[in-house]
Amino acid sequence: MAPKTHYAEYGDAGIAYQVVGEGDTAIVLVPSFVSHIEFFWGHPAVKSFFDRVASFSRLVVFDKLGTGLSDPVRDVPTLEQRADEVEAVMDAAGMERATIFGLSEGGPTAIFFSVTRRERTNALVLFGSYATGAYDPQPDWLADDERADEAQLARIRRFTEMVLTSWGEGRALKELVPNQGDESQLGLVERLAASPSMARATLLSGRELDVSDLLQSVSVPTLIVHARGDLVPIQGARAMARRIPNARLLEVDGVDHAPWFSSPDEIVGEIEELLTGTRHAPEPTRVLATVLFTDICGSTERAAELGDARWREVLSRHDEISRRHVTAAGGTPVKSTGDGHLATFAGPAGAIRCTEAMRDELARDGLHIRAGLHTGEVEQIGDDIGGLGVHIAARVCALAEPGEILVSRTIGDLVVGSGLAFKSRGAHELKGVPGQWELLAVAQPQSREAVADPVSELEVESARSAQRSTDRVVAAVARRAPGAIRAAMRADPRYRRSVKGG
Repeated sequence: MAPKTHYAEYGDAGIAYQVVGEGDTAIVLVPSFVSHIEFFWGHPAVKSFFDRVASFSRLVVFDKLGTGLSDPVRDVPTLEQRADEVEAVMDAAGMERATIFGLSEGGPTAIFFSVTRRERTNALVLFGSYATGAYDPQPDWLADDERADEAQLARIRRFTEMVLTSWGEGRALKELVPNQGDESQLGLVERLAASPSMARATLLSGRELDVSDLLQSVSVPTLIVHARGDLVPIQGARAMARRIPNARLLEVDGVDHAPWFSSPDEIVGEIEELLTGTRHAPEPTRVLATVLFTDICGSTERAAELGDARWREVLSRHDEISRRHVTAAGGTPVKSTGDGHLATFAGPAGAIRCTEAMRDELARDGLHIRAGLHTGEVEQIGDDIGGLGVHIAARVCALAEPGEILVSRTIGDLVVGSGLAFKSRGAHELKGVPGQWELLAVAQPQSREAVADPVSELEVESARSAQRSTDRVVAAVARRAPGAIRAAMRADPRYRRSVKGG
């Protein structure tokens, strides 16, 4: 459940904000281009990030005026007005001083605030941000090694075009966070976060922002974090790190323009150490999952044949297809492995059918993959996973032939009755894993080598055939009004006795 949303007064307008955590250090998250603080909590990666930050701090998140749940505005506020909004939120939340955490377009505001309100700033954290020229990153003062290359500029131009012409359809956010969701899902976020006119105005005003002359005046501890594949060029972060006295630059892997998607545990650990002097590893959660690894066959040769630019396009298409199939099957895309993918599923049968569909579509695009699956316990740490179950799935994938889906015997035993067929690949030693492991290759049911699944051939009657009419009434009530069933159980003396006796 999301924290309660409050409103800070700013003139005649209200700024929506939330407070989470009870730590000794205060953090104010200055949002990026657009945001919606209540919708954010519905995404597990965002919630995990906020919860981890709140574990050692008192965290404030808010929507800027004109975006999300905050009141609309006629014009895009100036940089000074945006800093006033931060101060209004701090006052409403009872914060005298705080670390100002600027995301993307919120970075210039955070820099401006830290310089003009030093008495209220403990530290400065910037992610995916810039000092000037966010969407036209070629100011005259940049050195040659600080300028964006043509591929980066092309991506920025696509993003700009999508904001100006098709806001609300998800295409703009797809450029910002290419590994997260499809356009229909991202379109909902766009529509919730800002109107088309507000999005366009914010974009155009961002081109004019320039706080480069303030960088030398930043006098608080500063951490600059940037994903190497971010839409906002990392060269700008490197330039800021050189100009802000004693700033620390942390470059992380990733292409998504949000800290909860690009190495979140590493980022939170650095922030915690900056503010408290220590860091705590996130507590691992052990869950049972079906783990899928895929790998593009002959990726090195294909990359050399196609060249870097074309190969990046191929990988982008591969990632899009893989994530689409995993998400549609109810799985969880974990991360790209460079020329492959890691994902988890609740059950093995659905995971196999998803992998078959993914393999076949990629093959039609001329991309051939191998895949390995295993069901076992994994350790979930933030958005990543680890443990022996992951290690086994990776080893199984490495033994698969091109186009083959290879699974552990564990999965073969779990999908009895599913209609899936397998061919034995014999016993293998998996590097770093004790014992011998029997592996099975997914096969067409009509294949001569396929091991028959006798359970799938049985005819099973519907459960309704043994139900009484009263059973069906109760089932209908349970489906349509489960609260009524719970109330009836609580009123039943037998239920009360059983609870008391238990």
